[in-house]
Amino acid sequence: MESERVEAADVQMEELVREMIGRLADKWTMVVLDVLEEQGTLRFTQLAGHVGDISQKMLTKTLRQLEADGLVTRTVHPVIPPHVEYTLTPLGRSLSEAFCPVWLWAEANHQAVARARAAFKPSH
Repeated sequence: MESERVEAADVQMEELVREMIGRLADKWTMVVLDVLEEQGTLRFTQLAGHVGDISQKMLTKTLRQLEADGLVTRTVHPVIPPHVEYTLTPLGRSLSEAFCPVWLWAEANHQAVARARAAFKPSH
């Protein structure tokens, strides 16, 4: 009985890890998390400006998913026009910190990757 519970927990954990890796590997999620980590609380238009070339629809979708996962808090201020702000939750901040080594790796290896890409000759 106990081993079945442990196995079920392992399966749930594996599913969560795969789901989060898939989500974080998309084009925008890590960028949005990074901007909110660096800039703090931002309004939608400010966030869009810092993220760069992202459509309003894609930014909205990304933010909704981050909010659903508990990584971002959306605060609506009841003024006209509505004032909406986004900020990382402690859970979102901890995830952002977990991916800090990826940024450090990129900083340390960006020239090597650029050289490899320049030297790559597709065989097709």
